[in-house]
Amino acid sequence: MADAGVQIKVQDGLMTITLNSPPVNALSTAVLQALDRACDQVEKDASIRAVVITGAGPAFSAGADVREIGSLTTAEDAQAKSANGTRIFSRIEALPVPVIAAISGLCLGGGMEMAMACHIRLCSDRARLGQPEVNIGLIPGWGGTQRLPRLATKGAALRMILTGDMISAQQAYQVGIVDEVVPDAELLRQATGLAQRVASKSKVAVRQILKVVREGLETSLAQGLERENQAFAEVCRSQDAREGVTAFLEKRQPKFQDK
Repeated sequence: MADAGVQIKVQDGLMTITLNSPPVNALSTAVLQALDRACDQVEKDASIRAVVITGAGPAFSAGADVREIGSLTTAEDAQAKSANGTRIFSRIEALPVPVIAAISGLCLGGGMEMAMACHIRLCSDRARLGQPEVNIGLIPGWGGTQRLPRLATKGAALRMILTGDMISAQQAYQVGIVDEVVPDAELLRQATGLAQRVASKSKVAVRQILKVVREGLETSLAQGLERENQAFAEVCRSQDAREGVTAFLEKRQPKFQDK
């Protein structure tokens, strides 16, 4: 299914979102709206167990549509545009299924901010990443100043944001921005394979893992541990937990029912 520069495919419990807005998959308002609708679909369709986001052509995404930014005439308009992108990326981050970014080519500005909102990032060895907003007198507006220092060190994040310089896939891996670097030709296959592995687990457990990790990073260690205790107790009452433990003791693969 194609929707305003975004192609969506759902097969065997896996949604693949492909940004396809040549030449560099800019995140226009229409593309953001399509991503918003994709989030709706994931939340409503219980058969979707994992999501992969990737880009067609030579870029994952080179960021926001600069022409749209240039058309903003008031501070209120600019804040509304920033808030809308932030809201959509936060929706991606809060989805109850794992979202994997398969990053190839250019991953810049808003494109990098979207990738950082995903739960796991696989990166082509040919990719280039950056927050170049400062080069045109702007700052990141869709989470870059907040998520980047949480993934990398504060110094590495500030260096990228203050200089606008691009870094290589290996450099991004070294500072913790991406989780794995793979050969370009293998990127989508490996991202899909990882998504399928996670999709084979109990959806009850996966949902709680995503929720507790996200919420725990926003609070103190003590409060995070308490939330983990509560989630553990809740998961233990599930049919899937009983099936998993029984299957382990019987030395067979579990058959989860997501209950």
